[in-house]
Order: sequence, then structure tokens, then C-alpha cells
Amino acid sequence: MSTIEFNGQTKAAGKIVCIGKNYAAHIEEMDAVIPADMVVFMKPASAISPTLQSFRGEAIHYEGEICLLMGSDKVVGVGFGLDLTKRALQWQLKTTGLPWERAKAFDGAALFSPFVSAPHCLDELRIELRIDGELRQHGGCDLMLYPPTLILEELAKFTRLEDNDIIMTGTPAGVGEIPKGSTFDGRVYDGEQELISATWIAQ
Repeated sequence: MSTIEFNGQTKAAGKIVCIGKNYAAHIEEMDAVIPADMVVFMKPASAISPTLQSFRGEAIHYEGEICLLMGSDKVVGVGFGLDLTKRALQWQLKTTGLPWERAKAFDGAALFSPFVSAPHCLDELRIELRIDGELRQHGGCDLMLYPPTLILEELAKFTRLEDNDIIMTGTPAGVGEIPKGSTFDGRVYDGEQELISATWIAQ
């Protein structure tokens, strides 16, 4: 059973709902176009791992994200997450029109900090990701094409969110390969107030 931590308590994780292409700058760096509709894909709870992998058959890429934890039909928690991707395989699958699961939903493809109680307003949430002390990613809800309120509205049109489901809200610009042995430090802020942080060393 895959678990997460929320306010110091261990809970069984639900499904992981991922929002793709949610920051214009990231879309540009990937040489992609802004989609007409919100991009959604899933990871199973079994993808969750405490170990940051740098290689699994090919080099692994990182994507830092604001993550939302669901409970009682609303967002109850926030945390920092890493969406790991087999980028070469993803491009291969996309160019042949096949699903992304082999590149996005493998064991170890999702890492999360502990979750803490969500602020009343989610609009000022933002993240920072540093690798070996260097700022690599930063962004927040103000830069999203679909901020949390719109994400929830769009998801409600086709899927039910249950307790302990996690929404990964998309990644800002600055993604890249995971250097083995490097230290990843991810943080979530509500404005200038730090809410939660987590550190991983890439294996």
C-alpha cells in the first residue's frame, strides 16, 4: 500500500491526477503549443516512492509541482511533488499516438513531501525547486493556465475526486535530467510564508 503523510498522520494514497501543460513558459520550452482543453493524465498510487531515481532504463527527468490533497470533496492539503518522466520514451509514445503511461506512471514516478493543511485561498501558492542549491524551477498559481479553482471545475466534468486523491497541478519552466547524487530541495509557499519542504538525494 502506498502512503502519504498529512499533518503528521500516515494515510493510504488515492489516485494521482496530473495536469499537463499548465504553464505557458514550460509549454514554450518543450516546443509545444497551448492546448485547447486542460490536459489530464493519471498515475496510480503504486507510482509513489520515497526514492528519487536518476535512471531507469534511460535518464529520468524531473518536474516540480504544487500538489493538492483532496478530502471531503475539497482541497484539504498542499505539498510539493516531483513528477518523474522518461522523456525519450514519452516523445516516442507521443509521436506514434500512444498513451504516456510507460513514461509517466512507472514505479517511482511520483514523490511527495508531507502534506499540510491548505490555506483558505490557494491563489498565492507557489513553489521553488533547488538542485544542489541552485534555483531551477519557480512558479505559482498566478502563472497557471488553469489555477486550482478551474482545475477542480474541469475535473468535476468527468471524474470523481475521492479522499486522499492527489492533484499534481503542472510544472513551471526549468525541467531537465536528474543528475545522480544531486540534492533536490523542494518548497511550497503561501505568498512569502513557507508551508512545507522536502529534500531528496538522487540515486
